[in-house]
Amino acid sequence: MTQRCAAVVVGAGPAGIAAVGNLLERKIGRIAWVDPYFDGGRVNRRYREVPSNTKVSFFQAYATGVQPFRNVVRSTPTPNAFTTMTKLDQNETCSLHYAVDMCRALTDGLVKMDQVYQCRGIVTAADLRDKSSWTVRVRSQDSVEDVEIVAPRLVLCTGSSPTILPLPIPGLSIERLDLDTVLKPSDLYQVIPTTEPVTVAVIGGSHSAIVALMNFVDLARSTHPKLRVKWFTRHPLRYAEFMDGWILRDNTGLKGLAAKFAREQLEDSKLPSSEAGRFIEKIDCSGGKEASAYETHLPACTHIVYAVGFTRDPLPKLTRNGTPLAPEFDHVTGEFYDQSDRQVIPGLYGAGIAFPERVVDPYGNVEYAVGFFKFMKFLKRVCPTW
Repeated sequence: MTQRCAAVVVGAGPAGIAAVGNLLERKIGRIAWVDPYFDGGRVNRRYREVPSNTKVSFFQAYATGVQPFRNVVRSTPTPNAFTTMTKLDQNETCSLHYAVDMCRALTDGLVKMDQVYQCRGIVTAADLRDKSSWTVRVRSQDSVEDVEIVAPRLVLCTGSSPTILPLPIPGLSIERLDLDTVLKPSDLYQVIPTTEPVTVAVIGGSHSAIVALMNFVDLARSTHPKLRVKWFTRHPLRYAEFMDGWILRDNTGLKGLAAKFAREQLEDSKLPSSEAGRFIEKIDCSGGKEASAYETHLPACTHIVYAVGFTRDPLPKLTRNGTPLAPEFDHVTGEFYDQSDRQVIPGLYGAGIAFPERVVDPYGNVEYAVGFFKFMKFLKRVCPTW
């Protein structure tokens, strides 16, 4: 079974939803949308309980960023996820479940549109033929046979997962904790023993690490009194700072509840006397102290969690006339280059946490823009050229 479309969008997380919305706004034709779940992506399945580092007003701006979204918002029976968002404080952050419920409502509306071909499944391979069209193979969940989609545009919004690193001390007997579990308190409290002493090594110092520390402190002061944490970090706490019309460390600095918790309880001047300090011991790994810090402190830990960022999920097999491609993302245009000849790969595009926009602030700092509205802003800029 072969479907011919104007574009194939792979992934139905926040970036995939925004990509579909922007392509629909261009009225280029039928959009094939491929995802196994169509449930808001990993952020819905894993991070509903995480406090956002984005103001509610920016989630609202995402949800109204293109006309097809506004049509969905207008036609969705009330009360709904959109009306719930309007009742929140627009200048404050919120739990991510509000934002992902909004994404799921957008998805439900988009897949009902005649111009969207919803395909539940996983893209296993895509072949660029004669520089004009992609033949995309999908392992369908609704059909015994694979689905084949032919389109001139292939948009990868395939997401990322927590980075997994080898243990700092090979052979150490220590239990790994999945960051996804640590960021979900309703799961975390079930995997940490309550009746025996537990010491968790938390590696990292940015948003996910601070949220992890918040969750461990909540457990230690309530259901898990024998829980303690050794926090291994290489740099001082960094916060987003609101400047004149822009934000310093907009993508790397702490915001929202994580920033509040860090300022009030984790700073070197606060930790010794704070409630968090009853349970957390900070281990300084700066200036080349990392190896010795691990050797000294890690053997006393029973568990370890890495909160050091995210790694791009594997891509489907990409070929050109059957020959493997080595795609390299252009963080400015949203296109891909072939690493072998440095030429643009026709019709291949990306967005989202796996393929974010590179931004430079007025001080010359380079960051990668990750966030619902940032994905929308990037796509609104580059999609018209696709």
